[in-house]
Amino acid sequence: MNIMPTGLWVWPWSLRKNGVLGINERNLSYLFELNSRSLYRFADDKILTKEICKKKGIPVPQTYAVINRFGDLRNLERIIGERREFVIKPANGTGGRGVLVIVGRNGSLFEMAKGQMMSLSDLKYHISTTLSGLYSLGERSDSVIVERRIVPHPLFEKLAVAGTPDIRILLFRGSPVIAMLRLPTLASKGRANLHQGAAAAGIDLKTAQTLGGVCRNRAITVHPDTGAAIGGITIPAWDRMLETAKKLSEAMKMGYIGVDIVLDAHHGPVVLEVNARPGLSVQIANRSGLLPRLKIANAQSFPENSHKTAFQ
Repeated sequence: MNIMPTGLWVWPWSLRKNGVLGINERNLSYLFELNSRSLYRFADDKILTKEICKKKGIPVPQTYAVINRFGDLRNLERIIGERREFVIKPANGTGGRGVLVIVGRNGSLFEMAKGQMMSLSDLKYHISTTLSGLYSLGERSDSVIVERRIVPHPLFEKLAVAGTPDIRILLFRGSPVIAMLRLPTLASKGRANLHQGAAAAGIDLKTAQTLGGVCRNRAITVHPDTGAAIGGITIPAWDRMLETAKKLSEAMKMGYIGVDIVLDAHHGPVVLEVNARPGLSVQIANRSGLLPRLKIANAQSFPENSHKTAFQ
């Protein structure tokens, strides 16, 4: 069954007929049933996620420092040292908000991905607002991670603008059921977040090839900024990505999660974060509803219930 994003009204029964999973059913039948509330903090806090990954031998960006207190800002110059490239991100941020990517340096000035320059004082101010909780879930006090910058794979040179693309793999009971390649755009300000205007292309789980894409809930075939075709691209190291996602899903002990992986030019697949409440736009990117896939995965996990939906 295929679904096509048109931006027009679609009757709920039509979506259901095409196997589209809605937000209410996602919450009640999958998140509440399969993801214990006590485990959410391990996915929401990127520091805790990294600790789990390290214990399981799952690659993550190298952490240079963690800033927990305003007093730590006195040591920011020493923390950064002579580094010319690094990333500053909130530990409990969401949607890419509050992430600063530094790609170069001119003395005491730091160059961002889009060419703007920031002073050390600018960095301190940004970190202080992050510590205050400006970008965190629930606007609670936060910590700041300073980590190694991901260098995007050359394959994505014309498929992303001012940012790093990532691959979202959604897993049900430890099995990958759907995936998409998320591509930063000018509208998304370099963030690979569909709600902020990024583009996305579905990925065939068996062939690793990208399918026709979506941007702002409308079907697209080329990147909105570069004009490069986004379909028919084979994702490198796909088997490693799937195995990494499955390994992390098992470690997180959650039955319904999204794992975000980036393809580093030098280090290969690297886990960026885990999402305990993965969105549903992946269905639009794949032109395919989730419900049939979830039913198949459930039947494989529980063969005696193969004639039922996941929680029927």
